[in-house]
Amino acid sequence: MDSDIDNAFTVDVHVRYSDLDTYNHVNNAVYATYLEEARIAYIDEVLDVDVNDFTFVVASLELSFERPVEMTDTLSVALETTNLGRSSATMVYELRDAGERVATGETTLVYVDPDEKRPAELPSPIRESIVAFEGLEE
Repeated sequence: MDSDIDNAFTVDVHVRYSDLDTYNHVNNAVYATYLEEARIAYIDEVLDVDVNDFTFVVASLELSFERPVEMTDTLSVALETTNLGRSSATMVYELRDAGERVATGETTLVYVDPDEKRPAELPSPIRESIVAFEGLEE
């Protein structure tokens, strides 16, 4: 996964003391939480949907680390939705310290019908918002 995304939706995240391992680096498991923070902000701001009203599961998660992140780093997460399936969306992420890429990630989300608890077609308003924001072709 070699991502290089520009002009993406970007969220600042704060490194907390509890995020650190014994080497004073952000623990590798915490990076998934940073992606989640960015994803929730994207759902709220880009899709204009309350995350409680958008039922999805993370079907896959991939992370690649380029250098350790420390408490003093100024961290942001940039994300883009790069692919839309019938019931899924793929998002790519760059974690950056003062603009320098420190890690990349990718998730595939699957929309789940809240009543049936099964994968379902992405609702049209959500699909249309993603296509418009990302400039995707359908």
